[in-house]
Formats: sequence, C-alpha cells, structure tokens
Amino acid sequence: MTDLPKDVRGLDHIDLELLSLLQADGRMPNNALADRVGIAPSTCLTRIRRLRELGAVRGFHADVDPAWIGRPIQAMIAVRVRSDAREAIGRFAESLAGIPAVRDVYFVSGSYDFLLHVACADVDDLRAVITERLSGTRLIAGTETYLIFEHRRGGTAGEAARPGG
Repeated sequence: MTDLPKDVRGLDHIDLELLSLLQADGRMPNNALADRVGIAPSTCLTRIRRLRELGAVRGFHADVDPAWIGRPIQAMIAVRVRSDAREAIGRFAESLAGIPAVRDVYFVSGSYDFLLHVACADVDDLRAVITERLSGTRLIAGTETYLIFEHRRGGTAGEAARPGG
C-alpha cells in the first residue's frame, strides 16, 4: 500500500506541468522539459529530483505490451478477503504483488478488497493463478475474473490536479 500525499498544496503550477509532461512522455529530456515550462535546466533537474523524493514521480519505465513478452492473456481478478483475515491485508497485498503474472494490485472499496491486473501466457496459466495462487489461499473468500479483450491508456490528469481547481 502506498501512503497518500501529505499536502499537494506544496506543488506549484510548474511542478504540476512537469508531472503532466512526464506522464505523457517519461523520456522527455531535461532541456526540453525546462523549455516547455519556462525554467532553467538546472532548476528543472532540481524540481524533478524533489518530485521523486516526495513520491510524486514513482519511477520511469517502459509500457511494454504483455503479448510481446509471451503473456497475451490479460484479466482483472476481483479478490475478496475473508472477514476474519483483515489483519493480514498488508502482507497479503505484498504477496499478491509477488505473483509473476500480476502486473498491478489495487486495494479497492466495494464488495471486493483487491483488483489484480494479470497477464498470462495462456488460459492454463490464468487458471493456475486463480486456482493455485489465489483460491488455494485460506485468506481468500472469493474471486471473480474478467478477461480483458482490449486496453487503452487514459490521458494525463494535469488540468484536473491544479490547486484550487
């Protein structure tokens, strides 16, 4: 589980613009970022470092299509934890993230406790994740699986994140 930001009011419009630009293109060079927001490259580098230290920028990575690495079957799996196992939720979330097929773990509200985005080699691999890694765990009360036929990434949220907006 990640900690929520303590106070996003400490970010100004330049920080928010940098976050928006990085979200759209994490490979944008520092000089280009600085030019786009109207600050010196050294100032830009300092701000990016600060944003990383604050946890606003969690990392830089490539968004690789799972099919290209032999995992073309994707699904969302809703997981309900047993009510008598609530004290183990933090450790359980870490164990879910450790399953090789799991790409993302979301702790959610509603009738389920977690949503897992998984990418598997084939339906047998998906079945093994559900029956051996999830349903075979005494902490789980139930699961529900939704196959993903297509995925489209959403846009940036730069405008919505403006202070006072």
